[in-house]
Formats: sequence, C-alpha cells, structure tokens
Amino acid sequence: MSFSISGKTAIVTGAANGIGLAIGRQFAREGANVMFVDHDEAALLQELGSDVEDGNIRHFAGDLRERLTIANLLSATIDAFDQIDILVNGARKVVPSEPLNPDDESVEFLLHQNLMSTLRLSQHVAKRMIRQGEERDDEGANGAIINLSSIAARRTHPDLMGYSVTSAALDQMTRSLAVSLAPHKIRVNSIAFGSVMSASMQATLKDNRSLRQDIEEHTPLNRIAPPTELTETAQFLASEASGFMTGQVLTLDGGRTLLDPVTAPVH
Repeated sequence: MSFSISGKTAIVTGAANGIGLAIGRQFAREGANVMFVDHDEAALLQELGSDVEDGNIRHFAGDLRERLTIANLLSATIDAFDQIDILVNGARKVVPSEPLNPDDESVEFLLHQNLMSTLRLSQHVAKRMIRQGEERDDEGANGAIINLSSIAARRTHPDLMGYSVTSAALDQMTRSLAVSLAPHKIRVNSIAFGSVMSASMQATLKDNRSLRQDIEEHTPLNRIAPPTELTETAQFLASEASGFMTGQVLTLDGGRTLLDPVTAPVH
C-alpha cells in the first residue's frame, strides 16, 4: 500500500491557521489538489499568498453552518479539480462553558459549530464520492474522511464542558459514519489530539504563558508538539496505506491521556 496522495483532491476546513493549515500545506506538497477552506478569507489569503488560485491550490471562504455555503464549496471544488477524494474536517471552535449557568449557550453553539457543520459537510461530500465511484465503475476506494477531534472527549475540564461534549459526539459520529459509508468504499477516521500547538492553544498561551509549563509537565514526552506533527498521520489516513482502517480514533497527545492526575499510588 502507498502513502501517496498525489493527484487526489482534498478539501481541508479550518485551513487558515494552525493544524488545518499545516495539513493543507502537507497535502499540497505531496501532490494533492487542495481546497483550503475557512471563514476568514483575509487570513487564508495572508497564509497562502501568491500560491492561492495557482496550480494545485485554491481557497474558499464561508460559514459552513449554512447549507448554501456547503453547496457552493462543493461546486467550487468540482469546478477547480473535477473531483473530491479526501475531506479533512478541521474547522472547530474552543469556547469556555459555565456548567452551572442555565443561560450559558456554549454547548448549543459548539454542537452547531463543531458537530453539525462537520456532519452536514461529510454527508454532502460522501454523496459526491459515491457518485464519482459509480461513474468510474471500478473496484477502487471512493474516498476518505478525516475528522480532527480532541482528547477532551475523554479528559474533560469544567470550563470546557461544551467542547468536551462535542468532541465526544464527533468521535461517535466518526464511528457511525464509518459503518454507514463502508459499503460505499468510503473510510472515516479521526485524530484526537492534545498537547499540540493549535491556533486556539497558541492564542491561550499568548495571554497565559504559565500554562505552557503545566501542559508540558503533564505530557509524558514533556513538550508541546507543533501542528506539523499531525500532518503525516493525516496523510496516512487519507492514503491507501490505511485502506483497511475505518471508524478509528487515533490519539496524538504525547502520552497525555495515559497519566492519572492523582499522584498517590493508590486505587
């Protein structure tokens, strides 16, 4: 099996910064056609610079919570590259929750932002992948969907209740879609990361530098990984090298979820 994604077409959301940007750049370097997607067009243009709309790189800006935006994204990708083979759902928000405040809307907001938009986009892209497979009429795979999740699905914090709930829901969505789409030769997997320098972590550490030491001390590999350390894992999941893998949530966290926060050797 090959790690190659050359000639494939990928949609990468949340691609204006952090992990999504790193994955998009990795895929483009490896010869894939990449549609970089984000709500912030100015940030996309700033990062992509003169490369945008050139060769194997395109960009699209819009609110993926809107159905029309999703339809326009698929049309733009097909117009540019004729097909869709890979979807990386990297768009996400991290906002604090107030667990004891009945008026707090963070859970509802994040369900729409992090879960429902991902589900809707995955459904529309999967339909396109199935149609492409029918038109090809061969035995090859029809596509791969990769979701970016978080160890917050398993290791929660009171201030991150909404984010934890939606991360757990995203993991289960990954498994459910994997089963539903397997007969159509579409694989669905997820990367649950922690202690990785995402855009949200970078913004938080900028205002709270002391948190870096806390994160590093509670990560067995004793460091925060740059976003580029996720890119080859994403490429593996997008390629035929993982052709018999679906419904899996791969953890990349430097061993952080292995630690028991209670230091006393008692159970």
